[in-house]
Amino acid sequence: MTPSKKKSSGDDEYFVYVALNEAGIAYTGIAKNVEARLAQHNAGTGARFTRGRGPWHLAHTQGPLPRSEALRREIAIKKDRRFKAAVKAGVKSNPTGQKNPPESL
Repeated sequence: MTPSKKKSSGDDEYFVYVALNEAGIAYTGIAKNVEARLAQHNAGTGARFTRGRGPWHLAHTQGPLPRSEALRREIAIKKDRRFKAAVKAGVKSNPTGQKNPPESL
């Protein structure tokens, strides 16, 4: 028998993030390195949805989470209009960006 390979703890550290642009459009995604992913969005090499709509700034993050939980949180945030409205309102009152969300989810 060959020993099973265990993943290192760093393999399960994903973050859910919400980025906003100046028009108030929200983009939700997951990443291991949120700052690097945000830089990709702003450089036009990130998700197709974000290309040409920047600059993007970070409005909210959650994590670290296992990948499966991060994907579940991403879907929940995308479906929750109240949560996204709260994040947008929090950014307007705190222009540096809100790192900690309302605890509604």
